[in-house]
Amino acid sequence: MPGQGRKGRSDAFQRKARREGYRARSTYKLKDIQSKSKIFKSGDIVLDLGAAPGGWSQVALEFIGEEGRLIGVDLQHILPLKGATFIQGDLRESEIREQLQEMIPKADVVISDMAENTSGNKSLDSYRTGQLCLEAMNLAEKVLSKEGVFLSKIFMGSIYNEINKK
Repeated sequence: MPGQGRKGRSDAFQRKARREGYRARSTYKLKDIQSKSKIFKSGDIVLDLGAAPGGWSQVALEFIGEEGRLIGVDLQHILPLKGATFIQGDLRESEIREQLQEMIPKADVVISDMAENTSGNKSLDSYRTGQLCLEAMNLAEKVLSKEGVFLSKIFMGSIYNEINKK
């Protein structure tokens, strides 16, 4: 059932997100990061990796304003948002990476909420999501401006130290 937690229960953040018009409960994580670190500024160019359902994109758009630009990519279809362009595809495919780099040769912020579907095996899930984080980091290294910001979801696990060194 849409908008419900892993076990089919809706939690307080999901209900709050729904009430406030956000697409995902994770919007509050990003809002908290923004309040502490000010990663988005008006007019920024933002690349949102793993953008579905669009919750992080909604938050980014609030801070970059109409002068900003946001491109999002995900395997899943993303409903349109004013001020955003979405691509449905796999970031691991060279055609998608090339398309993104053509659309955004330089970005001010790259955010990634990518995660593999969970299997129940915490070690495997952590490793697979870590691999996605590395993919996002590799793309960010190519497109981020000199003072750019990279923010990614990562699960603690065997690949964390490798990612943290990068």
